[in-house]
Amino acid sequence: MKETPTAEEFLAWQKIAGVDKKKFVNTNGKKYKELGLKDTIDFLSDKELFELIARDGMLVKRPILVGDDFVLIGFRRKEWEALNF
Repeated sequence: MKETPTAEEFLAWQKIAGVDKKKFVNTNGKKYKELGLKDTIDFLSDKELFELIARDGMLVKRPILVGDDFVLIGFRRKEWEALNF
């Protein structure tokens, strides 16, 4: 996918993945640090955070692989190998 996903897509993926909203955020990125998200991310609702990262693709952790019943966020070899990727 070339475009940054919408907040609604992130919310749906979070439900499928069953992970904390922070897993979708590039915590090593420049934008994360510039916006001071380390100190404020816990105070944002899921929807507020996903609206923020949907507006700025630099805040999104990559890669994200979405299937019908799974979402992989970031690269963890064992998870990807389990899906034969």
